[in-house]
Amino acid sequence: MTAHNKAKKGEIAKIVLMPGDPLRAKWMAETFLSSYKMVNDVRGMYAFTGKYNDKEVTIMGHGMGIASIGIYSYELFNAYDVDVIIRVGSAGSYTEDINVGDLILAKDSYSESTYAELIGVEAKNKLINASQDINEIILETAKENNLNISYSTVHSSDVFYGGVKPFKEIEKETNSKVVEMESFGLFANAIKLNKKAATLLTCSDSLVTHEAMSAEDRQTKFKNMVLLALKSAEKM
Repeated sequence: MTAHNKAKKGEIAKIVLMPGDPLRAKWMAETFLSSYKMVNDVRGMYAFTGKYNDKEVTIMGHGMGIASIGIYSYELFNAYDVDVIIRVGSAGSYTEDINVGDLILAKDSYSESTYAELIGVEAKNKLINASQDINEIILETAKENNLNISYSTVHSSDVFYGGVKPFKEIEKETNSKVVEMESFGLFANAIKLNKKAATLLTCSDSLVTHEAMSAEDRQTKFKNMVLLALKSAEKM
């Protein structure tokens, strides 16, 4: 047990899928897992462990922002001996190349955050890499399942509202096609603790066209992304 997770040792699988929204974690478990059980509900951050086919998987929410995923992923890696975390989340598009509903795999994450520095991880040019071997499995699985996926740097921003820079300026500065708020912290923790991490995203809104999914769509219409993560987890 930890301050934020009441699961007992052995109740968390070696591979964990992490959406931001705990209600999305609940939907994922109900939709895709068999023989699952809730193993955590502290602060409403649900975690469920069950089987996808014959593979044991845990699905747990991580909340919003680098600080939040930083806490939950660190505890999973450090206290529960988790080997791999795959974030499955939403992102906003900076470019016409990425449309609402498209899949994105994070090659690496750019952030202005000081999180990595504070835990002693170098972020060269403000970038931290995802785990290349995990990304290769995901890309291979996407190809096998005829899923189109963009492989890109993502911008992990600390700011959702009130940013002062135009998004086109941020796109150029960060060399990112999409923006989200968590991958930088997850990747930093994985490097710090010698673990593996990846981020799969679905574009939920476009800063270019202003098209956006509803809150209900974000919770329930990410099936391709979740299935890709689960099918990839089977190979790990």
